[in-house]
Amino acid sequence: MSGEWRVEDSFFFDISRTQIEVTGRDRVKFLHSFCTNDVKKLQPGEGCEAFVTNVNGKVLGHIFVFAERDSMWLDSVGGSAAAALLPHFDKYVITEDVRFTDRSAEFAEFLLAGSSSTELLERQGLSVASLPRYGHLTHGSDVLTLRSLRRVDWLDSPTWLLSIPVGQRDEVQGALTQAGVREADNGEVHALRVAAGFPIYGIDITEENLAQEVGRTALAVSFTKGCYLGQEPIARIDAMGHVNRQLCRLELSSGPLPAPGTAVLDKPTSEGKVIGTITSSAPTIIANADKLRALAYLRSAFAKSGSQVFVEEHAANVL
Repeated sequence: MSGEWRVEDSFFFDISRTQIEVTGRDRVKFLHSFCTNDVKKLQPGEGCEAFVTNVNGKVLGHIFVFAERDSMWLDSVGGSAAAALLPHFDKYVITEDVRFTDRSAEFAEFLLAGSSSTELLERQGLSVASLPRYGHLTHGSDVLTLRSLRRVDWLDSPTWLLSIPVGQRDEVQGALTQAGVREADNGEVHALRVAAGFPIYGIDITEENLAQEVGRTALAVSFTKGCYLGQEPIARIDAMGHVNRQLCRLELSSGPLPAPGTAVLDKPTSEGKVIGTITSSAPTIIANADKLRALAYLRSAFAKSGSQVFVEEHAANVL
């Protein structure tokens, strides 16, 4: 990990996430019935964030949906996401004209971020300045050979997913390097996503979590879209007003970096009660900042900005 990070820096990182193409005339209607957000309203070039939930409102997948003219594309965490999501969807296909195809092996993906990244992409011939979050293009430019370019803003700066045919990966990597963008390492990206509060399925989210516990409700859940699998418990929680715990960002000014699974307490003593659990942690790598950041599930009474909690004997503030 580099010793200093400036927020104006731009970087790219080989992120290689899961890519699933959804086709067939019933693709929108079907997908709408199995995720938490309103995908029916998406026009080509638009996208949204959503959860795939089971009948109990527990999270089976954290997805990003991108509408194209003749297909929908689902982006999710790399690794086993397709193995979990594809059987789930297939189980409910009866007579619908819908097909789910894992395209992950066909496309490399770079994460591009930094406050200068928008200007950089414009210089490469891509009109992206007006794209909203989850807006996307289905083309590259003369300089960057892309299948798609998606604005996701997962970090505390403009953030983009570049989907690249695998045969052009090295070409795009060289073009970015030549443009002055440096390649970041995993430690930097991890630290930045923890600081921004962006959760990763399998690390910060599991199938034991209710959708509203993840702290992405405003972005990922629609309460007006109509019926979908898991809607009843999610609507019931909304009517009650809160879940019993929620994923929060913590800032620690001292102490060792807490490992995942470390208890969060209400008091800095052995008599303190456990009120949460760390899921991710990282040092802050912004220049001139020496604090630690973490993500943790906290009981709802403590899951408020400005609350003070304790990790072992060390104070932490809820951001």
